[in-house]
Amino acid sequence: MALDKILSIGGRPGLYKLLTQTRGGFVGESLLDGKRVTVGLRSNVSVLSEIAIYTLEEELPLKEVFQKIKEKEDGKKTSISHKADKIELEEYFFEVLPNYDEDRVYASDIKKIIQWYNILLDNNIVDFVEEEKDAEEPTVSASEEEE
Repeated sequence: MALDKILSIGGRPGLYKLLTQTRGGFVGESLLDGKRVTVGLRSNVSVLSEIAIYTLEEELPLKEVFQKIKEKEDGKKTSISHKADKIELEEYFFEVLPNYDEDRVYASDIKKIIQWYNILLDNNIVDFVEEEKDAEEPTVSASEEEE
């Protein structure tokens, strides 16, 4: 399952899998306990594929941050808990992403990222970065066909 079907809902713990859209919002299923929730359009909802982390050079998509954590941890859960002290969280995140912007990425953001990574791993959602096509098939334009 891709990160574009995984949601974070403001005021609710954990992550949710998008099941279906309704006229007034959508229905999601908790990745923590499997309970279904109906969420209105006014709720603060973020799709994980749309979230990025500030670095000193650019914004790095969350899926790439998850991939870096996965590589650091050899595909296992994080070696640190999301409930660790602020200093420990920042040290861990610095190992994962040495160029993250310390002024704009807060300890609360790091906590969420670590917690979300572990939730995704528990639900066997581990393909964070899709294989991109190395070379697309060349297309022939109409003017080239006439020659």
